[in-house]
Amino acid sequence: MRIRIFMFAVALLFSTVSVRAREHSDTIWMTNGDRFTGEIKGSGAGILYVDLDYVDGTISIQWSKVARVESRQRFIVKTQEGGVYGGTIRSLESSVRAPMQLEVRQSPDNKVILPAIRIVKVDQTSESFWRRLSGAINFGTTYSKGNQSIQYNLSSEAEYLRDRWKAEANYSSILSSSTGVEASTRNDVSLGALHLLPRSNYFYTGLATFLQSSEQGIKLQTNLGAGLGRYLKNTSNVSISVAAGMAWQSTQYNQSAPVNSQNVAAAMIATELKANAFKKTNLILNANVFPAVSDTGRVFFNTNATYYVKIIGNLSWNASFYGNWDNKPPGKFSGSDYGSSSGVTWTFGNR
Repeated sequence: MRIRIFMFAVALLFSTVSVRAREHSDTIWMTNGDRFTGEIKGSGAGILYVDLDYVDGTISIQWSKVARVESRQRFIVKTQEGGVYGGTIRSLESSVRAPMQLEVRQSPDNKVILPAIRIVKVDQTSESFWRRLSGAINFGTTYSKGNQSIQYNLSSEAEYLRDRWKAEANYSSILSSSTGVEASTRNDVSLGALHLLPRSNYFYTGLATFLQSSEQGIKLQTNLGAGLGRYLKNTSNVSISVAAGMAWQSTQYNQSAPVNSQNVAAAMIATELKANAFKKTNLILNANVFPAVSDTGRVFFNTNATYYVKIIGNLSWNASFYGNWDNKPPGKFSGSDYGSSSGVTWTFGNR
């Protein structure tokens, strides 16, 4: 019960985060001569996201149709080669047919010129802690009259971004109940951090996960891992990364288990896929494999996948799948716990 209260408190903290808007002083010139003044939220999947005072919600502008941009605010600019640059941005003067070049001014004496076609992503940032946060809050519920079954799902995501590193926190909680069957609960908290190395597209990373699953008889399972990774693909539409290292796992089981707890040393392989389609859809897939070193032949695997479809403004519809597997669970406990859910999502920051 204490674990569930702690996990719910984490979700509540995420859901109460508010990101204060900054001034709408960025300028965007289009190739057809149109001009907009507003707040550049960021870019990704070939789209520039802009918030205008006189428009409800954020508008999406095709990046290839932008002729010039200028802003006094700070951004983090990422390139296909793995370079990361922080500072104010403005485009250089060029002919109509020439590709746009973006100047990122990190300081009065330090600036870099980047071809716009090589830029993967632009993220809004600030010296303010709250304005560096991005994330989402998801909620959904399903009901069936036939067996009086009902399921609630609540999840939240938060990302804190700096020039060469980022930290993430994710929470999910699922409650399922049906007539004549004991209610099933699953609560999951994951924390992660990534720091880019000087060599392009390489990074080191660390993670910590905390899982409670009534289906598997797990009271609390803790995973701590660290390793080295690389971006296999890093474009404005698709990002694929893989990391390998070592992990330690501690599991406390319910009282009905033949053992109260287990500690396992394991190798770690972590993968992540992020894919975006023009304006509307977004897919995030994480999968982790932990082959046990201290318990030969035992393998742990978990995955989370969420697909988002934008409805309007910061509101989206989502469909998600989660799963957790252990090929050698103790006693007669289940070796798996998996399921799917759907609901609505509210995003904030650069999401």
